[in-house]
Amino acid sequence: MISVNQVTVEFGGFTLLDDISFVVNDKDRIALVGKNGAGKSTMLKIFAGLQNPSKGSVSVPKETTIGYLPQHMIHNDNCTVMQEAEKAFSHVSDLQAKIDKLGAELAERTDYESDSYHQLIDRLTEANEKLAILGGGNYIGEIERTLCGLGFTREDFNRQTSEFSGGWRMRIELAKILLMRPDVLLLDEPTNHLDIESIWWLENFLKSSGCAVVLVSHDRAFIDNVTNRTIEISLGKIYDYKVNYSHYVQLRKERREQQLRAYENQQKQIADTEEFIERFRYKATKSVQVQSRIKQLEKIERIEVDEEDNAALHLKFPPAPHSGSVSVEAKNLTKKYGDHVVLDNIDICIKRGEKVAFVGKNGEGKSTLVKCIMNQIDYDGELRLGHLVKIGYFAQNQASLLDGELTVFDTIDYVATGEIRTKIKDILGAFMFGGEASEKKVKVLSGGERTRLAMIRLLLEPVNFLVLDEPTNHLDMRTKDVLKEAIKAFDGTVIVVSHDREFLDGLVEKTYEFANHKVVEHLGGIYDFLKSKQMETLQELEVKKTVADSNVAAKAPTEGKLSYEAQKEKQKQVRKAEKAVADNEAEVAKLENKIAEIEAKLAEGDTDADLLTQYEKAKKSLDEKMYEWEILTEELEKLKNEQ
Repeated sequence: MISVNQVTVEFGGFTLLDDISFVVNDKDRIALVGKNGAGKSTMLKIFAGLQNPSKGSVSVPKETTIGYLPQHMIHNDNCTVMQEAEKAFSHVSDLQAKIDKLGAELAERTDYESDSYHQLIDRLTEANEKLAILGGGNYIGEIERTLCGLGFTREDFNRQTSEFSGGWRMRIELAKILLMRPDVLLLDEPTNHLDIESIWWLENFLKSSGCAVVLVSHDRAFIDNVTNRTIEISLGKIYDYKVNYSHYVQLRKERREQQLRAYENQQKQIADTEEFIERFRYKATKSVQVQSRIKQLEKIERIEVDEEDNAALHLKFPPAPHSGSVSVEAKNLTKKYGDHVVLDNIDICIKRGEKVAFVGKNGEGKSTLVKCIMNQIDYDGELRLGHLVKIGYFAQNQASLLDGELTVFDTIDYVATGEIRTKIKDILGAFMFGGEASEKKVKVLSGGERTRLAMIRLLLEPVNFLVLDEPTNHLDMRTKDVLKEAIKAFDGTVIVVSHDREFLDGLVEKTYEFANHKVVEHLGGIYDFLKSKQMETLQELEVKKTVADSNVAAKAPTEGKLSYEAQKEKQKQVRKAEKAVADNEAEVAKLENKIAEIEAKLAEGDTDADLLTQYEKAKKSLDEKMYEWEILTEELEKLKNEQ
């Protein structure tokens, strides 16, 4: 289907890909693997026609269609979720318009016996047959199934795409690509913005789609379940295995062991032959044997051992200072914005040394509880940290908060204090930022490199409570393994918010599930939780489907406008929501003015401690109000769409 022929990619004298060749066949589901910066995303861009190789070529048959999901993209923000998804079927709309035009032309004709009339009928028949093959106009149901599978609710369909975060807009783009049913799917980190249930759905879709798939993902369980072929990119070369990732890891190990044994045996044979030649080179009685050994040595085909990429990350968290027996405890904790409840009277208790996972669909309150623990937002109820608890926090957007204009070295030097400043170069070297890499500007780093740099900042001072919100996004598998081992060896308390099953497996002993404004504790590993959850989810889906179908059947004959009383009540709710948004915006404006005034005083050299306290309090209040504004505007839009 796609043929890669002796492709070389060079950047400023550095060879990223070196004379590689392989073929992507029908039904292949390929995982491209390798460390960050190995060239995986570059290979996908070349397949998609967005980048040309320095040498060589990529051949794609003319009729082959390709769908490409990059890691980052510019999104369209001027339509609803449903309208954006419908663009996947623009070819169907174009075909329907063509049929309408041909039908109108045919109705005006009266030359029934002419060749041109019969040709027109043939064109109309061909277009109708093609439309029938494409499913005609019956694609709305397919759009709804795909959007729901990727985590959207039916209430989301008529919301503007601009209301959604970047992660959710990536889901819309993924839905469009899947709905187009291309011959080849190119997916670059498709699970980064998906929750566990959406990942399950995507796995099943890809396995049953029938198209070829080439994907880059650091979610080992996902690529194990989806792929049947693994292509490793290492030091510019490729190694092609016709198996999934787990089998590839084993085969790669066995191949290298065999190569090493064969290489060592050959080296011994060469050494013995050279020794014989040197010993008897000048003895006339042995001249025939010596010449024979020299020719034998020249004919030996030297065995080469695959060059190993030995760049390694050495990660170890500092020893955890002693703390009380309880790290964090919440009782009757509630968080809501207006009428919108995020967390409702939850109770949790995480003890010293426990390693727990926060899991659940996006928007169910995982990050909200983390913000409560970090005292970034206000809440009702009780939440207390244990005695002498010191938190190290890695936020989901931590890497994006780094200053792109600073160098790697300056980024760490800026926050390091005391004796640690003398060891910055050693620390950077341990994180694969040694030598010239430490002088790179942050803006040129890959996502994985930025995440590693953000992780260094977390290690600058000892803590006893790690709170990690999606720490593995953009990390390659080797780095993830090192991070996982470091967290396992950490003797403090850990909360990990993650959708990466493989990463959580063997790491956590307790799982907190966030759903329906509540938090449910599950003892055991992540796969114990997933096994029970999957069964429950299947039953719940069947129940929900039955209820939904009966509701549709009941509403269908009488569905229409709301009654007068219902309209009045709805309008009252809308006005109330509009007032809440306006009040919130007024408070935001006041806080922004206050912060600006304090910043002006600080800029003039005013270092009054009370002024700094006011500044921190105002910043915290602004964060709270901005988060509240997002919730309130979302509720307002939902009410307007229901009218």
